[in-house]
Amino acid sequence: MNRRPLRPGLPGVFAATSAIVLPGLVAIGCLDRPIDVVDPRITSTIVEVVPHSGVDKIDLVLGIDNSASMADKQQMLAQAIPDLVESLVNPPCINEAGAPLPSAEQPKGPSEDCPTGSRREFEPVLDIHIGIVSSSLGGHGGGHCPDLQTDPSCSDEKVSKNDRGHLLSRADPCVASEVVPTYANKGFLAWDPKEQLSPPGETNLGTLDGSEPGLVPALADMVRGTGQVGCGYESQLESIYRFLVDPEPYGTIDASSGNVKVSDTDDVLLKQRKDFLRPDSLVAILMLSDENDCSIKESGFNFRASHTAALPRPRAECAIDPNDKCCTSCGMTPPAGCPEDPGCFDAQGNVMVLTQSEDPVDLRCFDQKRRFGVNFLYPTDRYVKAFSSPEITTRSGELVENPLFPKANPAGGVPVVRTPDLVFLAGIVGVPWQDIARDPADLTKGIKNAREMGEDGTWDVIVGDPAKGILPTDPLMHESPDPRAGKHPITGEQTDMDPSSPLGNSINGHEYDTLGEDLQYACIFELPEATDCPNDPKCAECRDGTAANPLCDPATPTMRVRAKAYPGLRQLDVLRGLGDQGIVGSVCPKQVNDRTKDDYGYRPAIGALVDRLKAKIGGPCLPRTLDRDKEGAVNCLLIEARPTGGACSCDSEHARLPVDDTHAAAIDEAKARSPEAGWDCFCQIPQLKDEELTICQNDVSDDPVTPAGEPVSGFCYVDASTDPAIGNPALVARCADSERRMIRLVGEGEPSKGATLFVTCSGDSSP
Repeated sequence: MNRRPLRPGLPGVFAATSAIVLPGLVAIGCLDRPIDVVDPRITSTIVEVVPHSGVDKIDLVLGIDNSASMADKQQMLAQAIPDLVESLVNPPCINEAGAPLPSAEQPKGPSEDCPTGSRREFEPVLDIHIGIVSSSLGGHGGGHCPDLQTDPSCSDEKVSKNDRGHLLSRADPCVASEVVPTYANKGFLAWDPKEQLSPPGETNLGTLDGSEPGLVPALADMVRGTGQVGCGYESQLESIYRFLVDPEPYGTIDASSGNVKVSDTDDVLLKQRKDFLRPDSLVAILMLSDENDCSIKESGFNFRASHTAALPRPRAECAIDPNDKCCTSCGMTPPAGCPEDPGCFDAQGNVMVLTQSEDPVDLRCFDQKRRFGVNFLYPTDRYVKAFSSPEITTRSGELVENPLFPKANPAGGVPVVRTPDLVFLAGIVGVPWQDIARDPADLTKGIKNAREMGEDGTWDVIVGDPAKGILPTDPLMHESPDPRAGKHPITGEQTDMDPSSPLGNSINGHEYDTLGEDLQYACIFELPEATDCPNDPKCAECRDGTAANPLCDPATPTMRVRAKAYPGLRQLDVLRGLGDQGIVGSVCPKQVNDRTKDDYGYRPAIGALVDRLKAKIGGPCLPRTLDRDKEGAVNCLLIEARPTGGACSCDSEHARLPVDDTHAAAIDEAKARSPEAGWDCFCQIPQLKDEELTICQNDVSDDPVTPAGEPVSGFCYVDASTDPAIGNPALVARCADSERRMIRLVGEGEPSKGATLFVTCSGDSSP
């Protein structure tokens, strides 16, 4: 058998002192979960909590924008489904140097063995749930997006503008009864090649064209079936929050009293969440959108943002500084200490409202505080906490358990639960790919990860600092109906090109006269097929043939030959807030013509997501180098905790040693953290030395042995970033160039079934 991956290693921590002390435990995850780097000047130790096994199941949510103009992007995502699915369920075989084998030698399915002398990059994932939610949550109590509304692109049939955060399996967005068959009619797909589920799930991958049925064509059909007839106020973040996190999803919403009131409970959603979300799975969320998020608060008067009636003018302070304490709506009582603004009232003393040109209904969601004096949207911190915090607040302000992070319940058969490091949020959103590429001249080198983006200032380029009113340094990431001036910070091109220099900017073509009814584009891209706008209800940009819009064909102005995206600032702000758990991709692909290339379509974005996931599945890669002593040992302590019912044994024959009295504090901290776990046995896993250390660091076998045939059991440190390398670089070949190091467990050193491992490393470290 040659299917097994290199055994996963363990993450390390970096600290200032060489003594191992445990002032507090930080629960971060399981065997495949990297630890956060801490400043050695601030703290001396940190702890990793490691359950008995690595990632063996994934729950994948696709949050897809289903507003107008999304069909081309959904089609592109559908074409990327094989990359996404097959990368996880049928990972490539690699040779002893860690390089992938030629495609002709790769196995066709997860059950096939790798050729002799090679092995899987990581173990195939054999248990995956995949579901889709749209961005449509209706009008949040307002009237702009009623639950059902006729749509000309659907022969004036009524279509849903409010999908309530429920799982969708539509095959045709215009026909509610046409759905893609799902696992046990639960609304999601289940990958189950070994038929371990009851009832069994999907066992075949199938082909994208549907000639062979299976998981891939079914998911592609569901992606396309999400459609583009949803609400134009894209509540992408809130829709995902509602499905995965909301502790009290409402059943009804009403604003007839002048304030939003929610009531009842959405039992359908809670049932879907219970069926879909496992307590110990890795959760991956992939957002697809070409527009900024517009998650309107479902409280107070915020529903008015979704009304078609004109909104009151903002106070004068808003134009100068939206963060000024006096910046508010003229329709509201001025804050204490703020004088009355005479510009708020007409000659009769009535509150002035904005004109239609000042407040086009389709542009309600951008720059709200400056334009209206009110921010009608949920703060982005709501979603950062939702995907990272064990506790969240309800509408009433009560602190409750986050449904995404349930508590362990060993007696109930849930000894291991998901922790924040096992939740990933990826966004294929409105941002130029040039801004996030490792090499803007060669996208095949990949997209920067969160750490790289933080270190080189990319977040400042694409997001700025919204809380302080600091705009992104990329002018194309400014939300504005007016032309934007400046130079692009990556390409050096002028961003204020106009129709007199058509397509003068390689990223968004050129700025144009939006008539105040639309925003300028962050980026555009060529479409594989042109759209005849006069015959397409969803194609407004080139319909009359007079607009100097960069999406239109200059030779045939009624033909749309390019697609657009607006700055996805709120999604990006959430991704930045999630640190290493956030992955950024561009909804504007570099090219859509050559499917054989690595920069085709959304392949770079999917690759960035898979790279982060496989680091969990196949073992962690460390961001820093650990110092070693003269014998080659690192200052790491590994303690295994398990419930034995009084039959505790720490047997050196099984790589288990009694914990030294100097580490008693570690045991006390472990017990205090999880008293419900019933741990009564704590053993230390030894660090290997001498010959066994060398074998662990260099032998890529699943079960390395000594020349005498004795098994090697314990842990060691491998680092290919040093010169010379510490151990065999093949062991960390799958890691990013900046993270080619790990702690490796071998033989009986791996955690026992049902056990939890506490890992502490301390001592100086260096990049």
